[in-house]
Amino acid sequence: MLDDIHSILNHEAQAVANIPVTDAYTKALDIIYNQVHQRKGKLVASGMGKAGQVANNIATTFSSTGTPAVFMHPSEAQHGDLGMVQENDVLLLISNSGKTRELLELYHLAKNLYPSILVILIQGNPEGELASKADVVLFTGNPKEVCTLGLSPTTSITVMTVIGDLLVVLMMKRIGFSHNDYAKRHHGGYLGQISREASEKK
Repeated sequence: MLDDIHSILNHEAQAVANIPVTDAYTKALDIIYNQVHQRKGKLVASGMGKAGQVANNIATTFSSTGTPAVFMHPSEAQHGDLGMVQENDVLLLISNSGKTRELLELYHLAKNLYPSILVILIQGNPEGELASKADVVLFTGNPKEVCTLGLSPTTSITVMTVIGDLLVVLMMKRIGFSHNDYAKRHHGGYLGQISREASEKK
């Protein structure tokens, strides 16, 4: 059992270490900064299944750290939720395969609504169709799943989450997000208390 645990941890850690680091991150951050912080749009994150859970996590973390963001379920988008998208928004699509039907449909629907809307993609498969459509692609490195069947989204979800953390933290640095800023957005709970105390000390 302990050997298995160490093996799984090493597999996950190596996948994170192998995430490709390119200037695509600079481009993605420039897009988010210009559209959200300069033009007062928002980040609209979307994905299906477990990738959708990652998208939701990225959106809520961005929102709590000064970059307005929402999660939009790609299927619900076809039943009216697309209306939350505005002209200066940025789409952040997450798909391991890059072939997710619902995301391809969402892409076309959003482009029909606002042809100039910018799209950032987090993707595992470099051959996926979505990569040819996005303005910026952040590749995961396409790691093998640690799942014993090699099927269930496990390691791919880990690296997607880390890529989201990279975007969030780098944007916090760019906008100079402070303890006081955090406290204004996170009043309740232990984190709210800690952020207020840190703000009051300065």
